[in-house]
Amino acid sequence: MAPGDLSSRRDGYVELRSYAAIGDGRTVAMVAHDGSVDWYPVPDLDSAPAFARLLDAEHGGCVELSPAGPFETSRGYVPGTNVLQTTYTTGTGVVRVTDSLNVGSTGPLPWNELARTVEGVAGEVPMTWRVTPGTMFNTVSPWIQDTEQGPVLRVDAVSFGVRSEALGECVVGGQEISGRFGTTPGSQHLLAVVSTHSEPLRLPTPASIRKNVDLTLDMWRRWTDLLECDGPYRADVERSALTLKMLSHGPSGSIAAAATTSLPENRAGTKNYDYRFAWVRDAAYTLHALLRLGEQEDVHAAVSWLLRLARAQSPELHVLNRLNGAVPGDGMTVYEAPGWQGVGPVVSGNAAAEQLQLGVYGDLFDMVDLYVGGGNVLDAATGRMLADVADRICDLWRRPDAGMWELPEHRHYTSSKMGCWHGLDRAVHLADVGQIPGSADRWRAERDRIATWIDENCWNAARGAYVWYPGTDELDTSVLLHAISGLDRGPRMSSTIDALREELGTGPLLHRYSGMQHEEGAFVACSFWAVAALAHVGRQDEALELMDEMLGRGNDLGLYTEMIDPADDAFLGNFPQALSHLALLTAALTLEDTSRS
Repeated sequence: MAPGDLSSRRDGYVELRSYAAIGDGRTVAMVAHDGSVDWYPVPDLDSAPAFARLLDAEHGGCVELSPAGPFETSRGYVPGTNVLQTTYTTGTGVVRVTDSLNVGSTGPLPWNELARTVEGVAGEVPMTWRVTPGTMFNTVSPWIQDTEQGPVLRVDAVSFGVRSEALGECVVGGQEISGRFGTTPGSQHLLAVVSTHSEPLRLPTPASIRKNVDLTLDMWRRWTDLLECDGPYRADVERSALTLKMLSHGPSGSIAAAATTSLPENRAGTKNYDYRFAWVRDAAYTLHALLRLGEQEDVHAAVSWLLRLARAQSPELHVLNRLNGAVPGDGMTVYEAPGWQGVGPVVSGNAAAEQLQLGVYGDLFDMVDLYVGGGNVLDAATGRMLADVADRICDLWRRPDAGMWELPEHRHYTSSKMGCWHGLDRAVHLADVGQIPGSADRWRAERDRIATWIDENCWNAARGAYVWYPGTDELDTSVLLHAISGLDRGPRMSSTIDALREELGTGPLLHRYSGMQHEEGAFVACSFWAVAALAHVGRQDEALELMDEMLGRGNDLGLYTEMIDPADDAFLGNFPQALSHLALLTAALTLEDTSRS
């Protein structure tokens, strides 16, 4: 099936480009073009998913709602929100479905509420719906309990109630609830799925659910109105910012790397990972973008979350953590489930948490420096902790590590050393402005030693590029981040961009490092990093051209996955991907800044 055929299912699966994402600050649901909610973990994004057709077409579970006959689809987000509207056109009429994960009058609801409102637009359209929870990757068996308030679906510790309005008679059978109804011009209908975990099930009235849809629309619009983005990429910046907000975990202030697990980075299924964790790197990049956009509340929440973790873990920082701040358990759990389009494995957990990745120290200090630069002040305990971490960088930078790409081979990766340089450079600045105590003279001297080491060991004159690590002629696109950090914005970085695009590029797309063009899709973030790097080295016209090419590579809603297959532009990897949208924001804001200089 071609990527453009987004509504057709093959063996129960659709192309990843077909999915829209909606969220409520705790979790995310994925809605396909054909009206099926194929991914919806509750109560949190990293919970076991009771609706997981995305990874298990037969036993995963879904919430279906669509015309009963053939239809054509058009869709978009309600402007300024993460609420989805889909219009279905059939041979007999037109119907509009609005999908929302609701919040309440005072903020997040203490239960999960998926609302699907239906409006008859023209003619008459017969509709069908079905709520069928799955087996949580063949670990549980759903069942239905008959109560005075109606049937309740039970899946392990999760309880689901179906609330409906003008949906005709509900049919209860086996492990699902379903029904049929028809629309006429102006008719109003509602299908809602309400859930709780290990607590009583709240069953709100249809009227209160509709009210919560309006409150949710208002919440998203009020947040979007806070953003200061008036440049030429305003619509793309707004959509990416809303996507990052959707991936945030309100109770903790963390942000998930992606909404899903186990979506393959290649069609062979050798690279399937769980990205429902919070990376320090992503938190730092998010802060950079949101500060630039004038947002304050999420910035403070993200900084506070990261600094709480850093104080608990100092001076050894974990690369990633669970959304609630806990350290992930050891290794991964592999489930007996087929995976998307049969490309397994399906896993939970991430083994990278215990790796040494030196770049995380640069990310931490970058985040704090940006926060302080926004007119804020660190507390004394955080200042002392950061001084200890800066001292630690002075020793750690000489060690090999796993690099940004979390590799099993520990080497002296160039971008890792650049990250240490950036961390100490920001530590010196924080000391100079009186935010942290400590041995700023040592940090300054060690920062300069790192720069000299990079200059002497990581530049390959024959390649005309910074190489992946000393002694190789292979390349790594993550060095482009240090045009952004300011380490090098001169001829060497400019030449490195050319070498990377020549070896690792296919059109506007770039692979992560040498050899990956034979193993996986192109990494979306790398191309947007190249946009920012081109702009920083003074190649504005080329940066603008590459930006325009990449903005055409998202799906119809402006969402990006982790990777794109250069052969056919098919999406690969977990989705939506925070780092892809963060890189887009960085590129757009860099272009805006450099065009003024």
